[in-house]
Parts: sequence; structure tokens; C-alpha cells
Amino acid sequence: MKKSMIITAALAAVFAFTACSKSKVEINSVADLAGKKIGVQAGTTGEAWVQDNVADVQLSSFKTGMDAALDLKNRAIDAVILDELPAKAIVERNPELQIIRDSIFTNNKEAYAIAVKKGNAELLSSINNTIASMKESGEYEKLVNAFMPVDGKITIPANVAADGSKVVKLGTNAAFPPFEYVEGKNIVGFDITMGQIIAKNAGMKLEVVDMAFDSLIPALQSGTIDFIAAGMSVNEERKKNVDFSETYFESEQVIIVRK
Repeated sequence: MKKSMIITAALAAVFAFTACSKSKVEINSVADLAGKKIGVQAGTTGEAWVQDNVADVQLSSFKTGMDAALDLKNRAIDAVILDELPAKAIVERNPELQIIRDSIFTNNKEAYAIAVKKGNAELLSSINNTIASMKESGEYEKLVNAFMPVDGKITIPANVAADGSKVVKLGTNAAFPPFEYVEGKNIVGFDITMGQIIAKNAGMKLEVVDMAFDSLIPALQSGTIDFIAAGMSVNEERKKNVDFSETYFESEQVIIVRK
């Protein structure tokens, strides 16, 4: 055999071994995450959980969950930790990926709430009244059925018009379906429609401001936005910086892996 053929064969064997090694990464539960390359969305509770609970982790933080999923597909990372419903939306669009659940997450669900600037009692009261009214009237249930239908076929409600002269700014991260995402040229989602109803009940017009998730609280504190509706989980660290409304949804973290 020619020397060049021997070298080529040797290189092929090395590449085959490397590919085989990569394919053998198996994650079936939280217990398998130690030492792995994990992707998360920057500023989320998933990021904080991985930092606090996974030993020897190689953590990569991304602007969106979809960005993390693309790196997972390309084998740059081994798994993604993300909220359940956005994870489902990603897996539906990427059939080579799948969701792994763990009782650690299932038994420690996270509560979503709307955030306002510390001390903004008037807006917080208006938001809480709207949430309570929506649940009592059945409007909340209709919104859940529209954006989280059993058959998976989302029906985006018509925009809720408001006639007020004053503008109230909703800060969000439009990469978190079905709570907020881009459809065509519009930002839509459960939180967006709820924000429209909040604005109408407060006699104001709604302006949606899209930004990176980890920029939302600083923007709220600086007055760039008036409230945050972004599938934001309530935790003690965030409570130091914002005031939260009554909770309106519960979710859990899941693990996305390659099939």
C-alpha cells in the first residue's frame, strides 16, 4: 500500500473514532449533565440553575433558545436547558431533537408573572386587577386555548385596540413561543395579547419593545419600558430589583438533546 493511502486510512480511522465518540454522549436525566457542554438562554432561570447545580459544566449562554438549539444540532454542545413550552416549539421545528424531563424540574415548577419598576403601585394594581378579571370572566382560559391548544394549532387573537392618549411600554424578548414571538412582521403571543388587555383596561395605548432577555430588568429600572411580560419566572433575586404581579402561569425546565 502506498504511504499516502496508509496516512489517508489512518486519518479516516481517527475521524471515525471522533464522530463515534461524539455520538456516544447520552443524557437521560439531570444526573447525566455533569461535565457536559450545556446551552442556555442568557439571563434565564435555566442559566442560573445550571450554574448552581451542574458540576464541571461547560456553559454557553445564547441570545435565544433557538440559537442554543442550532449549536446542539451542530454538536457544539451536548444539551439545552429551557422552559417547557418554548422547548416544545423548538423540537416541533427540529425533529432530530427531543425533550427529556426530570422530576427535579417537574416537582419545582416556576411561576410566571409581570414585572414593574419597584414602587410603581398604580400600574401593578391595574395589572393585578386585569389578571383577576381575565380569570374570572373566562378570558384567560380562552387565551390559553388560543396559544396552547391541545391540537397544537395556535389561533392568534385579533389585536385588542385601546383609545388612550398615553402610551405604556411593554418590554419583552420575542423569541419565547407561545408567550412572545415574531409572526410575519408582528410580535404576537400570550403575553402580548394580555399586555394589550392590560393597556386597554388602564386607558392607555400599548407599545411593544423587543430586546434581549437579560436587558429587560435594566431597561425597566431605567424607565425605558414600563412593565415586563416575557415568560419571566419569579425568584428571590429578581424580587430585589422589580415588583411582581400575581402569577399567571406555571412552567418547568426541560432538557433538549439530540435523538
